[in-house]
Amino acid sequence: MKKKAFWTTLLLFIVFINSGMLIVSVISLRESMETEREKVLTEHYVISSGLLGDMQALKNRGGDIKTSMEELMRTYSRYSQNRNNEFAVSCESAWIYYSGEETPESAPLSFSGQIDQSERMLFLEKKPVPELCVYGRFPAPFQEYGLLYCAGLDDMYGTWRGMKNMLFTVSMAMTILFALFLIKFLDILFKPLREISAVSRVIAAGDYHTRLHVGGKDEIAAMADNFNLMAGQVESHIRLLQDTADQKQQFIDNFAHELRTPLTAIYGYAEYLQKAAVTEEERFECTRFILSECSRLQNMAYQLLDLAALREVQTESVSVEELFGRVCEIMQIRAEKKEIVLSCTCHQETVDGNMELLITVFNNLIDNALKASPTGAVIRLEAVRTGEELELSVADQGIGMTDEQIAHIKEAFYCVDKSRSRGAGGAGLGLSICDKIVQLHHGRLEFLSEPGEGTRARVILPAE
Repeated sequence: MKKKAFWTTLLLFIVFINSGMLIVSVISLRESMETEREKVLTEHYVISSGLLGDMQALKNRGGDIKTSMEELMRTYSRYSQNRNNEFAVSCESAWIYYSGEETPESAPLSFSGQIDQSERMLFLEKKPVPELCVYGRFPAPFQEYGLLYCAGLDDMYGTWRGMKNMLFTVSMAMTILFALFLIKFLDILFKPLREISAVSRVIAAGDYHTRLHVGGKDEIAAMADNFNLMAGQVESHIRLLQDTADQKQQFIDNFAHELRTPLTAIYGYAEYLQKAAVTEEERFECTRFILSECSRLQNMAYQLLDLAALREVQTESVSVEELFGRVCEIMQIRAEKKEIVLSCTCHQETVDGNMELLITVFNNLIDNALKASPTGAVIRLEAVRTGEELELSVADQGIGMTDEQIAHIKEAFYCVDKSRSRGAGGAGLGLSICDKIVQLHHGRLEFLSEPGEGTRARVILPAE
């Protein structure tokens, strides 16, 4: 691109500057020729006037003009030799005098169309050295005589050629200077494009943090700013794809880990039953454990299906008081077994949602709170309106969580206490399902917790 711009611009400049110089030289030649024309006409007039006076004086003395013409022209011949000019005098149809080495090529008869001296003929003789010639006849009583005056143009052409050569030398020098300037100018002009190309290669190599320096307010700066914006968007999308890929890989790793533990146990007990001599009581214990692990695998499969099937919900006006009442009724028996109190605080609030799915969410949250809370603790369910949002929370007095645990708690198969989760039959999918349900309700699921100080799970939904 830079080479094309350089050669195209330089070619246009060469054509322009040389055309200008050619026009100047042609105009200069025309002006020089016009000046030479006026000069030759003036000199012809002066010489013919002087010769006419001499001829008149000779006639008055009774002399013969034809035979005395060489004597009359002697003075003018010396003048012509100094000037490198030529004279010729005609009488009727023949040349009777000429100062040059050769007789003029044009015969006097070719000028017979003239009437008097006022009608002088001006023409150019194309000899080895071009000459500008003027021919004019004398007035009566010498109308049969005519004077031809030729002035050489070699000095004029020499001067013009020198000026022309100087002009084209200047043109060449200006072309060289312009080429050097153009190289520097294009180097500055294309520098941002080179930087964009270099940064593009760096980004293509995987370094998405590189950015262009934006300076000025011209189109290049706007392009650089848009390029940086595009690079930022690409970096964000790449990071998002990487995070998604990491989450998927972590999901696969966790899923494989969760499958491996029960399958190993089932295989071990089945192999033990097959190869060892066991009592009826041992057989019962083995089969009970196998059924327990199969039930956990089945529960995991159902939860995965629920997580995959959640795409959209049918919503209606849901009373928060009724929602809390049904959840407490379902979880009351399990709470009583651990001697835990379920406390509900709710005003007359409603949300636009699906009752059954919201019950699933709070059943999971209360179930996690029951697992984390000690005997005799209190689990509080509260509903508080904040502007256009309604916060439904489940607060426990359990073991709490660290910030790192909170950052991963909604990931599939993640368990804060893996041994307790497996012992309780969990698979770490409950909060993933809860988060998906809350998102389908255009809300968000958040956790506030400190180790040893309990956890508050917040379901924030748009208020109806």
